[in-house]
Formats: sequence, C-alpha cells, structure tokens
Amino acid sequence: MINERKDGTIMTTLQINVDDAVKENADRLFFSLGLDTSTAIQIFLKAAIAHEGIPFPIAHPHTGLPADLKEAVEDSRQRRNLHGPFDSADEAVASMLED
Repeated sequence: MINERKDGTIMTTLQINVDDAVKENADRLFFSLGLDTSTAIQIFLKAAIAHEGIPFPIAHPHTGLPADLKEAVEDSRQRRNLHGPFDSADEAVASMLED
C-alpha cells in the first residue's frame, strides 16, 4: 500500500511477522521512550542505511569466550600460572581452593 503525505513524501506499508510477545515487549519499550513501533522501525531502517549495514554489532551468542576464560587459555599457551600435575581430583580441588 502506497500513501502520499501532504509534504509529497510517498509512504509504503511494511508488513512483518513477529512473535506476539516480541511485539508486546517492543511496543512497551518504545512507548517508554516516547515512540510508537512504526517510528522506532523507521529509525532503525534509516540508521541501517546510514551505516550501510546493521547499525550495531551482531554476534552469535556463543561466539567468543568470556574474558577470564580467554585469559586462562592464553596463560596455558604461554605456560603461565599452571598448577599440577595432580595425582587425584582431591589434589586438584585443594590446589584451586588455595588461590
């Protein structure tokens, strides 16, 4: 559906399918920001055009490691802060509890 506004801007209707809960939560959020969902989506689309892509980083939630785990991996590679070998699980646990 195409509509022409008084200022000559031609508007079109965009239909998308979203989960009911997603729409309700988005409506509530945007309302709290003083926006309706249509305006918020227009802001997103204009930002995407300005950035020539998604205007925020997108990553798989399991991509990358937490900082402390990255540090432990690097320590292991550099042979730093290593403990053991241990003769039993009890020894390993005792060593962890010492730190």
